[in-house]
Amino acid sequence: MANILVVDDEMGIRELLSEILGDEGHVVQLAENAQQAREARLESRPDLVLLDIWMPDTDGVTLLKEWQRDGVLTMPVIMMSGHATIDTAVEATRIGALNFLEKPIALQKLLKAVQQGLTRSVEAPRPANPGLRAVPNEVLIATNPGFAAAPVAYESRHFAPMQNVAPTTANNHISNLSFDLPLREARDAFERIYFEYHLHREGGSMTRVAEKTGLERTHLYRKLKQLGVESMKYAKRGE
Repeated sequence: MANILVVDDEMGIRELLSEILGDEGHVVQLAENAQQAREARLESRPDLVLLDIWMPDTDGVTLLKEWQRDGVLTMPVIMMSGHATIDTAVEATRIGALNFLEKPIALQKLLKAVQQGLTRSVEAPRPANPGLRAVPNEVLIATNPGFAAAPVAYESRHFAPMQNVAPTTANNHISNLSFDLPLREARDAFERIYFEYHLHREGGSMTRVAEKTGLERTHLYRKLKQLGVESMKYAKRGE
């Protein structure tokens, strides 16, 4: 699952792309002009942007130049247009665009371009959080019995990475969690473990995780995005 920003002044195009990408399990944000695109990029830091060239306020190529100039072109950008010339496509690529799609966009070309863009997108490393102390299994199991059978290592912002974690016992520590964190941060850290556990257990199936956790899929997508949990890395290979 990735966070994708679609920028296009045509409502029909935005809705169509949102539906297609949403069905693929991505979280989609929509912007109808350059100003909304600037705000969305700043607030959500998308993993990939689909950017229309011809827009009424600021065209896509100008916006692309602006992002490059300001040093914020940190995500793959795929340009879209139904009227662009070859020169325009070449210029956009030279500036930093990853690909160019001609409207009307073929479904397979869209999905292939998005997959290529996400493959090239590299997640920035997360800094280590010092000063963490261990929490016994009994505490975690008391709040969520499912942890007693979790044969998986969990890693998130407030948890130290572990390798080859066997099924937990009363004498082992499943993770490191600081109880000195503010309540909201501690709750978020616990929820990350909770959802990572279910994603691993269900092989990355969002449908089954939604059923297990009692959340609607839309709510689940938003929750995972908020917590910074990537569901795709838990998907079973070959599915």
